[in-house]
Amino acid sequence: MKNVPVGVSARHIHLTQEHIEILFGKGYQLTEFKPLSQPGQYAANETVEVVGSKGSFNKVRILGPARPASQLEISRTDSFAIGVKAPVRESGDIEGTPGILVKGPAGEVELQDGVIVAARHIHFHTSDAEKWGIQDKQKLRVRVGGERGVVFENVIARVSEKFALDMHIDTDEANAAGVKNGDTAEIID
Repeated sequence: MKNVPVGVSARHIHLTQEHIEILFGKGYQLTEFKPLSQPGQYAANETVEVVGSKGSFNKVRILGPARPASQLEISRTDSFAIGVKAPVRESGDIEGTPGILVKGPAGEVELQDGVIVAARHIHFHTSDAEKWGIQDKQKLRVRVGGERGVVFENVIARVSEKFALDMHIDTDEANAAGVKNGDTAEIID
């Protein structure tokens, strides 16, 4: 069996160092709240407000460290709530996506793009991918059991020496399938 742990990804934002400094002050550095499943990544203590055409979300968690491009990841339900037509995309694929206003304690940033619903994916360390014959960007079918068990189609394999094995789905997907952090999924093909 090819079992993988599941991580449920709530709305969050990745920011460039430039945007962090606009939002929190010159020279500001994020501080770690807790580590994430991927090595070197963490949930920061810092949060921001994001404002769309129909509403806003307060206390959106920043994930660190700083990234090369700012990106807000929300669920489809979130996109309806704030009035932003976020497409399903792989993390980092933000060209042509909508933007949003981000407010921090020291300033605001109007992102021109970067709002996405993250495509479901599995992070594989290269050794795990090799062991199971999985290629980077391969689309997989993954089953979760339980009372509301489902098969997720088009789960993107992301393979890197820097990754740890973990499947990421958003809150809408997790709620529909009755899945929580730490549950196990099985790659079926």
